[in-house]
Amino acid sequence: MERLFWICLGGAAGTAARYGVGVWAAGRFSGPFPIGTIAVNLVGCFAIALAMSLATAFEWPATVRMGLTVGVLGGFTTYSSFNYETSRLLLDGAPAMAGLNLAITTLGGLAAGWVGLLCARQIIGQ
Repeated sequence: MERLFWICLGGAAGTAARYGVGVWAAGRFSGPFPIGTIAVNLVGCFAIALAMSLATAFEWPATVRMGLTVGVLGGFTTYSSFNYETSRLLLDGAPAMAGLNLAITTLGGLAAGWVGLLCARQIIGQ
């Protein structure tokens, strides 16, 4: 239960940070390009790779590692987890699995989002 507490607390902090970046980007940049989301995803990718490497090298306790990665960075962006897992597959010599993960996540996510929009339109009568 203690680990879950730290993951949830970290998730709240990561979510607040993501909101803050979004507000900052909206105030700083204008237009339809999603600068805030891109910034969050790039920072998250860097942070999870750094954190996981340090956690492994310095043998961080599982609760600390998971509170930071699953909690803080998971609340900040889930793209960082996807990026790290795909990068690990490449580094571990499994390029086909990395490609499959990339294809399923991007194309499947696009398809799932499209279906969600279509369902919403049906529900609201558009």
